[in-house]
Amino acid sequence: MRDWLNETLPFLIEAFASDFGGHDVEHTLRVYRLAMAIWEKEGGDGETIALAALLHDVDDYKLTGGPMGDTSRAEAFMAEHGVSLDKIKTVTKIIAEISFKSRGTVTPATLEGKIVQDADRLDAIGAVGIARTFAYGGSKGRPLYIRGESYALDMTAEEYAKHEGSSVGHFYEKLLKLKGLMNTETAKQLAAARHQFMEDFLAELSAECFL
Repeated sequence: MRDWLNETLPFLIEAFASDFGGHDVEHTLRVYRLAMAIWEKEGGDGETIALAALLHDVDDYKLTGGPMGDTSRAEAFMAEHGVSLDKIKTVTKIIAEISFKSRGTVTPATLEGKIVQDADRLDAIGAVGIARTFAYGGSKGRPLYIRGESYALDMTAEEYAKHEGSSVGHFYEKLLKLKGLMNTETAKQLAAARHQFMEDFLAELSAECFL
């Protein structure tokens, strides 16, 4: 298998150079490492998993301002690096399917897609998930919490993309749901401790903020 980590790294560093909201190059590298660790236990096509993990955020509408589901930058990168058309289609389908979109969330059809989705979800929970949530909220000018906030727990994909709540609200609207949405047994095991860490954090935050 080609060393896609080193081949994509300059492109990824440039793509995420201006992001300070939790979708930086380090997020992508963590997702890649998690995906490859799950692949070692669960199997599948390693090259497809590597490419999808490394390129999964380069077209993210939250970063680019482009349309939801766009994969043009990922497609262009793979084409320029000699990836076959069939594999490009497979990878871009995975990228288009992995994001959490509340009621619009889908389960990828392939094992490779399930693994990359699990890896992305694992990096959204636990200690790093907490850090990323508040980094993203701060970058978007969102409040830490809103006293008495009503959480939007069942949004369409379009509603979810436009929703603006508090950072604490994001835990209830997305992050606390992710443990139950993991696809692979390996990810389910990894998610358990991360989920409990978030529960403990929210309990402590609630006590300190008199919520």
